[in-house]
Amino acid sequence: MIAARVATDLPYLRLALRLARRAYGLTSPNPLVGAVLVKRSRVIGQGWHHRAGESHAEIEALRDATRRGLSPTGATLYVTLEPCCTHGRTPPCTDAIIAAGIKRVVAAATDPNPAHAGRGFEVLRGAGIEVVHDLLASEATRLNEAFNHWIVHRTPFVTVKAAMTLDGKIATASGESKWITGEQSRAHAMQLRLGADAVLVGVNTVRADDPSLTVRGQKSGVRSQEPEVRSQKVLKPVRRLVLDSRARTPLTAKLVSDEFAGLTTIFVGKEAPTRRVSALAKRVSVITTPVRSGRLDLRWILRRLGREDVSSLLVEGGGEVNASFLEQGLAHRVAFFYAPKVLGGRAARRGVAGEGFGGWPDIPKLRDLEWRRLGEDLFLTARVGAT
Repeated sequence: MIAARVATDLPYLRLALRLARRAYGLTSPNPLVGAVLVKRSRVIGQGWHHRAGESHAEIEALRDATRRGLSPTGATLYVTLEPCCTHGRTPPCTDAIIAAGIKRVVAAATDPNPAHAGRGFEVLRGAGIEVVHDLLASEATRLNEAFNHWIVHRTPFVTVKAAMTLDGKIATASGESKWITGEQSRAHAMQLRLGADAVLVGVNTVRADDPSLTVRGQKSGVRSQEPEVRSQKVLKPVRRLVLDSRARTPLTAKLVSDEFAGLTTIFVGKEAPTRRVSALAKRVSVITTPVRSGRLDLRWILRRLGREDVSSLLVEGGGEVNASFLEQGLAHRVAFFYAPKVLGGRAARRGVAGEGFGGWPDIPKLRDLEWRRLGEDLFLTARVGAT
């Protein structure tokens, strides 16, 4: 009987997960959440959280039912995350659920915040509502892996991204790199930016490639787990970060001179020349950063970004920057695109450089590997770490 009921619940929860994904890249620092109201095997309302500060998914679903002229009394609410029970920018969803006369709540995942985990369920049960949770929990957890990390650790979830040849090269010895991968890979890379709060590169990438690091749209028809994006315009503002210990970023660089310069932050060391720091600070935010072992302190930077509500960070640096995050154990996911090309050459630039690891036991473990074909390219994404 229980198994049959769970089987009935799953399609509605999957619908709620699909609804949650509609706001991909728009809700930070809040999670993606979708909700579905069902009464007598009929969907009477559905909704999702559109962006931080706006109504939560549960409220959107209740309003949808009201707009349809349908009463939620006695209905089952399917939601991808435990309903909130505290006052934030919006009132507690548990109050609205109880007031609406919902008889049953089925949630995919528990709130990861240690201060709140399980409290929403307790409030609902205390009001006589049946609660079922942790169905499709792995799917719901993956949907909000950045938020889940940030809300617990208060540092960003870090993804290291690189586009490489099969032998791991990202550019020729002279720096030529356009285009290693094909159109579908580049479109999917843009989707990764869409899901990030900030994108980080090193100053060598700025000097060599002069990137804009904006989030632009793709052509329709590109397959992706995220919502399809059809506009070629800049889709959303995203913070752009540069590691530049000596303040060598040119004043002519796009990150410093374009219309989004206000979203650029350059991290410099205490030894950076005052004149160059002052010139940059007239156009962008410049933050003097502690130095450890001759390099900018990445852990300090991540803690600062976490305090500024940056929950997800996409690292698109060159080989040295990528290696720094991996070697220091600061990367949580890799996103590697592989083109069917072999560049070779001792001086060609590698996707991951650095000093390397001492031996096999020291190499970071990749788990939950996902391979995907994107045109002629291969895309690998995986979690970094043993757990």
